[in-house]
Amino acid sequence: MRGLTVCRRTGPARGSIQATSTAAAVSVALAVSLAGCAAGGTGARDEGPAHADSVAGASSPAASPSRTPDRVDAVRLVKADPRVSAEVKRELKPCVADEYPVDVSYGELTGSSAEDVVVNVLTCGDAVGVGSYVYREKGGEYQNVFKAEEPPVYAEIDRGDLVVTKQVYEKGDPVSSPSGENVITYRWSSGRFTERYRTHNDYSNAVGNAPTPVPES
Repeated sequence: MRGLTVCRRTGPARGSIQATSTAAAVSVALAVSLAGCAAGGTGARDEGPAHADSVAGASSPAASPSRTPDRVDAVRLVKADPRVSAEVKRELKPCVADEYPVDVSYGELTGSSAEDVVVNVLTCGDAVGVGSYVYREKGGEYQNVFKAEEPPVYAEIDRGDLVVTKQVYEKGDPVSSPSGENVITYRWSSGRFTERYRTHNDYSNAVGNAPTPVPES
C-alpha cells in the first residue's frame, strides 16, 4: 500500500477508476491566492514532492510561463470546477482547522507549456480517495481534462503517464482491507487521455497479473 501525506496526516491512498474519462476540457479560472495544505501532497514521482503547510501559506502568481507552475490553490480550483460533482465538493471541507484533505502533484502529462496539476480529494477520517482530476494550463487558466469520481480512487504521475488505481472490495471487506486493485495507465494523445494498460492485482497474491495492453483505436 502506497503512503500518502495529506495535511500532515499519513494514511493509505490507493485507488483507481473503472470508467473512461471524458475528454471535454472545461476552463476553470485559477485565483492568484495560493493554499499551503490545499496545494500540499506527495508530489509527482518524476518531479519530486510538492508539500506545503497550511491554507494560509504564501501566495504567488496564478500561472508561470516556465515548465514548473507556482503552487495552485487546489481547494478553490476544485470547488470552482463545474465538472466536479456536488458530492465531492461536499466532501472537500477542512479536516482540522484550515487543513483540507487534498493531495496535489505536478508533472508533465499533456505537453503543455506549464506542468499539469493532478488533484486527489480524500476523506478526512481514513484518507479514501473520492475524486481525482487533471488540470491543464492554457491561456492563464486551468482546464479539467480528466476526472475519476468512483471511490476509492487515486491518480498519480508515472514517467509521463497518468496512473489511476482503484481498490476492489469483495462482499464483507472492511474499508481498511480491500481484496485487490485495478491499475489503469492513461496516456495523452490527440488532445485527450486514452487508456493504454490495465492491471488487476489480488492482495492475497504475492505477484500481480501482467499489464494488459489496450488495442489502438
